[in-house]
Amino acid sequence: MAAITASMVAELRAKTDAPMMECKKALTEAEGNFEKAEELLRIKLGNKAGKAASRITAEGVVTASINGTTGALLETNCETDFVTKNDSFLAMCQAAADLIAKNNPADIAALGALPYSQDSFGPTLEDVRKGLIGKIGENMTFRRFKRFEGASKLAAYLHGTRIGVVVEFDGDEAAAKDVAMHVAAMKPVALTSADVPADVIAKERAVATGKADEDRKVAEAAGKPAQSAEIVAKRIEGGVQKFLKEVSLFNQPFVKNDKQTVEQMLKAAGTTVKGFTLYVVGEGIEKKVDDFAAEVAAQVAAAKQAA
Repeated sequence: MAAITASMVAELRAKTDAPMMECKKALTEAEGNFEKAEELLRIKLGNKAGKAASRITAEGVVTASINGTTGALLETNCETDFVTKNDSFLAMCQAAADLIAKNNPADIAALGALPYSQDSFGPTLEDVRKGLIGKIGENMTFRRFKRFEGASKLAAYLHGTRIGVVVEFDGDEAAAKDVAMHVAAMKPVALTSADVPADVIAKERAVATGKADEDRKVAEAAGKPAQSAEIVAKRIEGGVQKFLKEVSLFNQPFVKNDKQTVEQMLKAAGTTVKGFTLYVVGEGIEKKVDDFAAEVAAQVAAAKQAA
């Protein structure tokens, strides 16, 4: 029987994109014959992993893992909402969050290299991911994560599986969990107005300036006198300041009691929030929009050519 070397496994894996252990099993069964091993993988996995690897993953889930003052928040993407209800997919996502909290990987590649086995796939998390791609038939990717470790306590809130929040705090846990829920609902950009990123402020100032210019044009068209540059500048700055309050956590009206701000609620509860992280599934990913009519037309054209 031919000896199965690591380089043979690596070569078959590179060619088929199948999990490492599946490649080794196929080569062993095929007694080292590459063509037969590839055929065995196609029979078992349907060659799904390689084909799925380029497809857009704009659906998915957010998972959290909290253990005292150590924790993690992870977004894992897939192609359709159907897979977000798959038990194997969900088990992998939760296990990945647990691995992040425990092992502190440097990046997604390091996360994938961590030891993990599931559904007969392994011995790494990356092997499990590729194995499930072949088994389920959809691309799935670990998109982003944040790990927490330090003196601050952690409170997590998951709104279904699509929105996840981790709050770093000192004080009352119930108040911190309320803040996590508030963040999921109101989606603040920063703790305070001073913490809002400069590029976000610049964008909002450009919007306010554009609106002021449109108002000037409307006034001119109606024969009304134009406002002075000083008044226009004050209007623009007033709009920016209003925006900053609306997107700053501490300035927002608390969702459970809009008579007080989040900052006032926290003060009453003797609690200090030091930071928060908010993940919304698919945020910033361009989703593919299928043109059904064009798809049908393409299929008809292909059928005519084949005939």
